[in-house]
Amino acid sequence: MQAVKDNIRESRRKWIIWMMESEGKKRGQQYQFWQQHNKPIELWSVELIKQKLNYIHNNPVVSGFVSEPYYWTYSSAIDYSGGKGLIRLEPI
Repeated sequence: MQAVKDNIRESRRKWIIWMMESEGKKRGQQYQFWQQHNKPIELWSVELIKQKLNYIHNNPVVSGFVSEPYYWTYSSAIDYSGGKGLIRLEPI
């Protein structure tokens, strides 16, 4: 949490702190970072795996952070676009 507070370059700093404090109060804590629930989905086919992977890759685009999925530094989308991402993976 201190890293968020100290990062003056983070344009969403006040919003992030507000969200973490709001969620923490619901649970009797000062801050809440991770969600409390888990909704697992069985990935039973290649088509479903690709659908979920596309959803994950497109999240930064839908949020307006980048114009293409492979521009997001921490995404594996670059690996699926012929480039090399930050971690080694085997594309599906």
